[in-house]
Amino acid sequence: MDIFATISKLLAKSVCTCYKSPDSFDEINGVRQMSATKRPEGRTARVERKTKETEIAVTVNLDGFGSYNIFTGIGFLDHMLEQLSRHSLMDLDVKAEGDLHIDFHHITEDTGIVIGEAVKQALGDRAGITRYGSALVPLDEALTRVVIDCSNRPGLVWKVGFTRSKVGEMDTELFREWFQAFAQAAGLTMHVENMYGENSHHIVESTYKALARALRQAVAIDERAANAVPSTKGVLSDQG
Repeated sequence: MDIFATISKLLAKSVCTCYKSPDSFDEINGVRQMSATKRPEGRTARVERKTKETEIAVTVNLDGFGSYNIFTGIGFLDHMLEQLSRHSLMDLDVKAEGDLHIDFHHITEDTGIVIGEAVKQALGDRAGITRYGSALVPLDEALTRVVIDCSNRPGLVWKVGFTRSKVGEMDTELFREWFQAFAQAAGLTMHVENMYGENSHHIVESTYKALARALRQAVAIDERAANAVPSTKGVLSDQG
């Protein structure tokens, strides 16, 4: 056999082997991802909370791939939490039931609380995290900035206005309640500012996407300080 033909066949076989599509991938929410059997355990937490008003169960994986399974009974809130998961790459499972026959307030606020508590538990002592994160995210004519510090000293600065009182069936004033509850429960110092915008849907969605990108940055492990708490105090505590 011609030696050049033999070499060509061997090279072709090698290329095919190197670029063979692996069996360790699946598709979740339309995104090609590593299969569950190949995923790292990650920083995970599950929190359940039951009151006379709501019953909520949340599971998070901060080191996930942005897969989600969300049902709150409020379509627009589901959509926003899906954006939070996808753009932060945090796997998020949320099941919520409550007194929607009254209004959307309790479900909205309590999902913020429980997701925040799950994020706080998953962060643990916060050793090795980048700690700070910021994002400036556009959505058509709207532009929103979110800056966060995983300080364990919660606080919210909210500079967001809306041109309508409702998005779909949801009162726009409830989004501040969600962000306040999430920041408080997760132990985040959070600044949210809509720079400009006209469409209330776009304004709201840009806040959640900006939060997601800022959170993704802040909770990421800093390989240069993987075992160190990012504070000169040596601890991130709500005690100062």
